[in-house]
Amino acid sequence: MSNSPESRRWVTRRSFLYNSALASGGLLVAASTAGRALAQAAPAIITADSRRIAMPYGVQSGDLSGGRAIVWSRADRPARMVVEVATTESFRNARRFDGPVAVTDSDYTARIDLSGLPADQRVFYRVSFQDLSDLKSFSEPVTGQFRTAPGNGRVRFVWSGDTAGQGYGINPDFGGMRIYEAMRRTEPHFFIHSGDTIYADGPIPETKELPGGGVWKNVTTEAKSKVAETLGDFRGAHAYNLMDENLRRFNAEVPMFAQWDDHEATNNWYWEKRMDSDQRYKEKSAAVLAANGMRAFLEYMPIRHDPENRDRIYNKFSYGPHLDVFRIDMRSYRGPNTANLQEEMGSETPILGSEQIRWLKQALLASNATWKVIASDMPIGVIVYDNGKDKTGSEAIAQGNGPARGRELEIADLLSFIRRNGIRNTVWLTADVHYTAAHFYDPNKAKFQDFEPFWEFVSGPLNAGTFGPNELDDTFGPQLMYVKAPPDGQSNLAPSAGMQFFGQVDISEEGVMLVTLKDLDGQSLYTKELLPAA
Repeated sequence: MSNSPESRRWVTRRSFLYNSALASGGLLVAASTAGRALAQAAPAIITADSRRIAMPYGVQSGDLSGGRAIVWSRADRPARMVVEVATTESFRNARRFDGPVAVTDSDYTARIDLSGLPADQRVFYRVSFQDLSDLKSFSEPVTGQFRTAPGNGRVRFVWSGDTAGQGYGINPDFGGMRIYEAMRRTEPHFFIHSGDTIYADGPIPETKELPGGGVWKNVTTEAKSKVAETLGDFRGAHAYNLMDENLRRFNAEVPMFAQWDDHEATNNWYWEKRMDSDQRYKEKSAAVLAANGMRAFLEYMPIRHDPENRDRIYNKFSYGPHLDVFRIDMRSYRGPNTANLQEEMGSETPILGSEQIRWLKQALLASNATWKVIASDMPIGVIVYDNGKDKTGSEAIAQGNGPARGRELEIADLLSFIRRNGIRNTVWLTADVHYTAAHFYDPNKAKFQDFEPFWEFVSGPLNAGTFGPNELDDTFGPQLMYVKAPPDGQSNLAPSAGMQFFGQVDISEEGVMLVTLKDLDGQSLYTKELLPAA
């Protein structure tokens, strides 16, 4: 951003109370409360000393859909967010907008909701923060970009999950979180982060002994020296990941659809869970941990806040004629992690919850897109125990071979609805289990058969320990078409073992979907072409 008087304006005190309406046409913007154009006033005075506002964690965009996108950043002190938006990298004829004030209550994070964005266009944005102490100085601007949906339907996106888990944090000797750079090089239109965006329950030590010998060295912070309990702890866990250069570079170029799962709060949490036996925690209520974790997640991720329910994460995103993405939430509405053997639906069997199920059914029914991608934070037919050591309790959906029971009843009802209503071309993308796999769900080989065949692809971890493979449950007939996981007898492999994974989806102009499972360096491991049903 130029420092010339022509390109830099400061917001007057009056504009904090009232901002002029946007001119008709062109790019529009909505801040957290209402859209406002940046008032034009006297030129700014840019200070050059150490007291200048900093933006330590770069910029992000997210929840891209139609002509809308969220732009996010964080200041290091109270400041007003200022955004310039253009369709050229030179920022010629850029539109300037003022966003919300970043204050202590939001940990100095701020976001602005751009709307009216042109279709099939690369959009460039520049974010800076105006110092509230004098209204004259600004931070050094940070730029980002994204591409709105192409009219021809051609789309590329990536997905994965599990960042900074099992004590594997930012290791400069390894090149940091390298997989984010591998994903960036694929030039995707967007990224689905399938959950476990942080490991709030996983401290990051300075060094970690590796299986088989060797040492993993981490960048460390005070916030990541212990399990997260307070709101400040959770904020610090999100901030830790953003210290990685690969991630910041990726965020500046690739919009994110962010999900949450258990490690945004604590391992395998549900609202009734207690931490009484875990001596690391002074706070023994998982519900309190989850409330703090959700607030920090919603502050630090580029998520569009629902005006009627700020805590709502599930949503639908349209990206051209061939693709709708349905982001679901399998954490916020679940019952407790029991044995999951109930034969009828009740208070302990939800995994999505009745309200979210109703929304998902209607959203799928209303979709005109060729492909309906269900972004799920947990797989359907993979058995994940609540107590892995003793193999008891159910953390995910699958409860073991047999008829649909427990949480599977809700999924069975959803799959039957999809079949009865002729909803075609659903694909499930997920992570959570720390290995990569392709599953084909075949009703002819299932105990519950009232559904149409579909594919589920699993990826991850991004920068965490590698485990698996897990057992499959035959309730919905999953057939293992591909898997890559540690050899027998090995687990919790470090990122340096090379077994970090992401998935890539390419949709052609004709609506053909190509799903590719890739490794740490972006090498293709498995590819499946899916032809759309009429």
